Amino acid sequence: MDFFSNLALGLGVAFTLQNLFYCFLGALLGTLVGVIPGLGVLAAISMLFPLTFHLEPTTALIMLAGIWYGTTYGGSTASILLNLPGTPANAVTCLDGYPMAKQGRGGIALFMTTVASFFGASFGIILLTLFTPIIADYALRFGSAEYFALMLMGLVASSTISEGSAIKGLASVTIGIVIGLVGMDTQTATVRFAFGNLGLLEGVSLIALAMGVFGVAEIIMSVRRVSAADIDPESVKLKAIVPTRDDVRRSWFPMLRGASMGSFFGTLPGTGPSIAAFLSYAVEKRISKTPERFGNGAIEGIMGPESANNAADQTAFIPTLSLGVPGSATMALMLGVLMIHGVAPGPNLISTEPELFWGLIMSFWVGNIILLLLNIPLIGLWVRMLTIPYHLLYPAVLMFICIGAYTSGFSPLNIWMVAAFGALGYAMRIFRFPGAPLLLGFVLGPLMEEHFRRAMVLARGDFTVFFERPISAVIMAITGLVLIWGVWSSEALRNKRRARAQAPETGRGAPGQAEEEAREGTN
Repeated sequence: MDFFSNLALGLGVAFTLQNLFYCFLGALLGTLVGVIPGLGVLAAISMLFPLTFHLEPTTALIMLAGIWYGTTYGGSTASILLNLPGTPANAVTCLDGYPMAKQGRGGIALFMTTVASFFGASFGIILLTLFTPIIADYALRFGSAEYFALMLMGLVASSTISEGSAIKGLASVTIGIVIGLVGMDTQTATVRFAFGNLGLLEGVSLIALAMGVFGVAEIIMSVRRVSAADIDPESVKLKAIVPTRDDVRRSWFPMLRGASMGSFFGTLPGTGPSIAAFLSYAVEKRISKTPERFGNGAIEGIMGPESANNAADQTAFIPTLSLGVPGSATMALMLGVLMIHGVAPGPNLISTEPELFWGLIMSFWVGNIILLLLNIPLIGLWVRMLTIPYHLLYPAVLMFICIGAYTSGFSPLNIWMVAAFGALGYAMRIFRFPGAPLLLGFVLGPLMEEHFRRAMVLARGDFTVFFERPISAVIMAITGLVLIWGVWSSEALRNKRRARAQAPETGRGAPGQAEEEAREGTN
């Protein structure tokens, strides 16, 4: 079929009543979770993952994708009104969004970030539609050696480029790979790391791991840190959200630049919407003729980053759908959904499952329009969400996690696994080990093992096969460079922090956590 026939096919799938309902549900739930500080997209998708078990794969992905970009839309609300980012990708929005709220311009900031989010998402969807089939067509030439090299690069990049220590990132990905090896070997039927427990013969549940490491651990970390908000309702009424001409004039180019940067960084493993938003803020501040306005309520400081993180959300699907290689933990969960539903990810996905691929892409338009309609008229409702006491909200969330874990396999073992992985996730937060590489290692580990074995069989056990084939050799070389650069930059950042800690106090007040994180990200 030609390009326009594929678009028509996708529209037909996206506009079925069932898919429209679950797209709306995903967008609504994503916005709800995004508004609440401390949960975030990974916790949201992990908690709501079991709801998709009885759905068609296309419908399941449409709903989870709605949650994914819905949280980024909703995450800016808490950033602007509470100075607490709803998701990490919205952290930089605190820098100018919160000062705008203190100036009585909170409604304008919320309205304009919704517009920027829609613009960035639309930009990303167009690129996703145009380039994913081209990349998938090229990837059909890949063999097992190329796929192994590509997955290795994805793991190394996500471990070393993301925030924190590169060594700790590599340790996390190794733990994830080891956990992924638990269960019965699919080729030799050898049982590995089950310790006599029959419940582990089929391996560790992806749902239990994701719910524990991201859901439970996030709640434990947030329960004493986040408090309900005290917000002036007059500042967010509809009549208070109309921007001035100057606001509109200042917003166009930051949105365009943010969308371009976000689209690029969304496709790179280990970067994603957070880094895209931070870099967009840094660029806007650097090229501004009045950089002193930034940090004091400059509208460019929220439009660029919000456009960037939403564009990155959409283009993150390009490597996941075209190559079957997720660049982030959230995309790894999406890949897990595909595999659980028996759909093989990779370049053949577009030709073998055209309804799923084009239906998912067209649903992105539907979901983003739903979010636009949900966010602007219902700003007051989202604000009231922030006034719910968290000592009532979090026990309810934990209850739903337990119900979801149990019903995913009707096994009490899943609940114990959630508790164990919750403790592991909490310990990782305490000792600053990143959780995303662990999930990527868990999902990609078995796939890497499969491609590694296949490549070894075809090459008769010759390890040089990964360096003899041109494409895999280039990817392996890039992987080596990324590893060296990641370790070097991690050490440089640690030395910089150590020097800053030893420097004498300047007399300025200590910045808030979100402000500190955002400033480090823009440096």
